[in-house]
Amino acid sequence: MTNPPVSSREYLKPPITEVGVIGWLRGNLFNSWYNSLLTVVVLILLWQLVPPFFRWAFIDSVWNTPAEACRDIDGACWSIIPRNISFILFGFFPDGEQWRPGLAMALMLGLVIFSRNRKHWKKSLGIYWSIGLIAMGTLMYGGVFGMQVVETARWSGLPLTFMLALFGMVAAYPLGVFLALGRQSRMPAIKTLCVVYIEMIRGVPLISLLFMSSVMFPLFLPEGVTIDKVLRAQVAIILFTAAYIAEVVRGGLQAMPRGQFEAADSIGLNYNQTMRLIILPQALKIVIPPSVGILLSAFKDTSLVVIIALYDVLKTTKVTLSNPKWTGYSTEAYIFLAVLYFICCYAMSNYSRKLEKELHTGR
Repeated sequence: MTNPPVSSREYLKPPITEVGVIGWLRGNLFNSWYNSLLTVVVLILLWQLVPPFFRWAFIDSVWNTPAEACRDIDGACWSIIPRNISFILFGFFPDGEQWRPGLAMALMLGLVIFSRNRKHWKKSLGIYWSIGLIAMGTLMYGGVFGMQVVETARWSGLPLTFMLALFGMVAAYPLGVFLALGRQSRMPAIKTLCVVYIEMIRGVPLISLLFMSSVMFPLFLPEGVTIDKVLRAQVAIILFTAAYIAEVVRGGLQAMPRGQFEAADSIGLNYNQTMRLIILPQALKIVIPPSVGILLSAFKDTSLVVIIALYDVLKTTKVTLSNPKWTGYSTEAYIFLAVLYFICCYAMSNYSRKLEKELHTGR
């Protein structure tokens, strides 16, 4: 007997409870009595929390009204953001000149986005960044092309946050790598200095370093000599972050098999060549996740400069809330800040995962 044609055969489809949405729900949320109970509890909590929050945030809220109109509503007063967005973002930068920090931030973000592509990691990228930094400094300080001079004491808001974070991370990473190599050195003097520095910095909070840079450090300077407060805070952030990066990188160096060093010796490479060509490229790939964690913490820790009277975006928001007209709307203001920080941190985290995939970390 011959089999019927393929077109006339009847194929049995998979059970509907094992494929599609129902299959996913059964396999992931209701695959046991314990997970089923947790799923039901979470759904009840979400039902209790999400609709009231949605009603408060979107339905009963106002978005661009005077402060007086917010007194008569039960929802969120998002008007605090658009009505004060200029001060929140740019702080005490002079009115009429705020296009300058805005353009400087746009230029900085443009360079960062351009640098994300590994195809652009060439010598020309350093030239672009040099030109961009000069342009950003000129825009922020002024004094040329008819632009008003703005002292660094008036740099505030989001530009200050981005500047402290970006330069802090960029400068701290190579310094941390050198400290890690120094701690692994066979020269006792260098190793001791690196160990003392790393342990001492990691043993104190960032707030203490900021206080020392702002209050104690000027006491040791000769009379009449001053160093900009923003620069002192920037150096404190760099030194603090570098100590943590050093320990992360040291873990990557210790993860390298001894055979890697022996292979480098067998082909006649010296110490510098071994580290630059063989060990560091592998070690730095291994420690991408913890390194990004440290850098994310450094980005968020820039908000601590409020304690030394630097007006970052958190401080300008607090000043806005001190206005009697907007007192009582801190929830809306801090949600806005949380979203802003989340976008920046998520972008960094997402890029790190992309970089891990491109570099085949772990293979």
